[in-house]
Amino acid sequence: MTNETTSGDQLPFGQRKTEDMPGHWLLARLGKRVLRPGGLELTESLLDDARISGSDVLEIAPGLGKTATAILERSPKSYVGVDDDPDAVVLTKGVIGERGRVVAGDASATGLDDSSTDVAVGEAMLTMQSDRNKAKIVEEAFRVLRPGGRYAIHELAINPDTLPDEEKTEIRKSLARSIKVNARPLTEAEWRKLLTDAGFEVTTVKFAKMALLEPRRVIADEGLVGALKFVGNVIRDGDARKRVLAMRATFTKYKSHMAAIEVIATKPETAR
Repeated sequence: MTNETTSGDQLPFGQRKTEDMPGHWLLARLGKRVLRPGGLELTESLLDDARISGSDVLEIAPGLGKTATAILERSPKSYVGVDDDPDAVVLTKGVIGERGRVVAGDASATGLDDSSTDVAVGEAMLTMQSDRNKAKIVEEAFRVLRPGGRYAIHELAINPDTLPDEEKTEIRKSLARSIKVNARPLTEAEWRKLLTDAGFEVTTVKFAKMALLEPRRVIADEGLVGALKFVGNVIRDGDARKRVLAMRATFTKYKSHMAAIEVIATKPETAR
């Protein structure tokens, strides 16, 4: 099984009800394989900046295993994925084979030893957590990283930092309604504070447009053939089409206040 050849009907989440399915799993069922807010380009930037080669790498919530493939292409010393969704564990195991291991576990309690990894990667998963759970997951990443280790995240951001709280709340509620997940994106300043409060030093911040369902991004991420398959599946599935159009409408409505963000945070050599 691979990311590129597995069809939506073969995926283990294929029988979940369309109206209740989290947005990322719905898109995956329809054939969308790149599910990150900044697309493949920002993922590639994130992994380059994280300095994967020769490192012990932990991926938190690998999902479909798409990023796992990109990590392994960079010749890490080792790879381990931790996900609390059994479907995701099965999918990522199928993608990486014997090149690493994937275990069931919680992002805030991975089961890894203290200071046991060089790089922790998490994409589009902190956004979906409450403020309390965000802090717990970041603290866990800090615990398992060695001094000098990098925590690389690719998430959804709200901008500008000065946006009034009521507008941020409106965006979060609208996202939650459309994607069926309690999304809580943060501003750049809030992402920075989350990481520095846990003891990290923020060393890199980059942005990209949040254009997950825009035609140009879909083609760039999936390739022309993959994009056509995705669009064809959306057209054929009426219930799914309503969900996808609703998600796209929400993304479009708030596009001036949403962006994808890459952050590399480093655990100090002398951790507190």
